[in-house]
Amino acid sequence: MRKNFMQRATRRSRDSRNEFRAPVRAFTLIEIMVVVAIMGIILAAGIPSLYAFYHKTGLRKTTSDIVETCQSARAKAILSGQPTELVFHPREGTCEASASGGGYGSWAHSAKIQDCTIEMLDVNLQECKLFDTAKVRFFPNGTCDEMTLVLRSNNNQWRKITLEITTALPTVVDKIE
Repeated sequence: MRKNFMQRATRRSRDSRNEFRAPVRAFTLIEIMVVVAIMGIILAAGIPSLYAFYHKTGLRKTTSDIVETCQSARAKAILSGQPTELVFHPREGTCEASASGGGYGSWAHSAKIQDCTIEMLDVNLQECKLFDTAKVRFFPNGTCDEMTLVLRSNNNQWRKITLEITTALPTVVDKIE
């Protein structure tokens, strides 16, 4: 009887161990460390390109600033209901958006042309590159004067910025034809 009791107890304990033991599935510490190391290498390789993407310099910055200034002048004209001028100073290498009439807060946005030269500045089909000031008008109905600006960087890269006269939206072209 004692033998039967011991056999049943052993069988029960063996059954209970197998019955409650779930299969163990987990990552080892080495596997996790390898994945973290790979992620670190990929991140380290991507940092220079992310830095260059967020920190604009040279022709890229100048182009972006001029486009933002054009958009600012367009928005100011539409929102205020009054014509706005984009004033270029080609000899100084600057431009700014201003509402006609002046007053407090009239200068909305400005841009400085750095590390590049103005190759062409046409306003209403008139070459203005050598003028002291050249003005592009934006109207409250969302139209503007015709403008074409061609910039050349010190690295001989070119950008052409044009304004669509019916929508007053700027367009940037990298390849000059």
